Amino acid sequence: MTPDPEPRAVLYRVGRCTVVELHGEIDIAGLARVGPQLDAATDTPALVVDLTPTAFFDCSGLGLLCRARRRVIERGGRMRLVCSHPLILRTLRAGGLAEVFRPVPTLAEALRAEETASGGGTGPMSGGAGSTPGGPAAG
Repeated sequence: MTPDPEPRAVLYRVGRCTVVELHGEIDIAGLARVGPQLDAATDTPALVVDLTPTAFFDCSGLGLLCRARRRVIERGGRMRLVCSHPLILRTLRAGGLAEVFRPVPTLAEALRAEETASGGGTGPMSGGAGSTPGGPAAG
């Protein structure tokens, strides 16, 4: 089955987390379709961005993730990233953002990590990608 190239964001809640699945091709043309939805989802204490259904992801997508991360952190929350696609992971590494976002391979793993952080964390930025303010995505 070929992934749908049409960019779209699917939002839903799992417990206290807002999950945003990014579908299709996330490039400069797709930002207008998914950017506003991801921006709206950043008003949450726990955001999980799932790139599992993403067919293509370029540096435009990196900017989108950085903006979402900054917005979540500014509101005192955390953001986690789900990604196991080798080419998208390579894009994150090439952009110097793999260590900032620290992607996990499954949604279940991201949700478990968030549950642990929210129950045993020491502050709004403990654990997850939100724990490294001042990194390349800050500001």
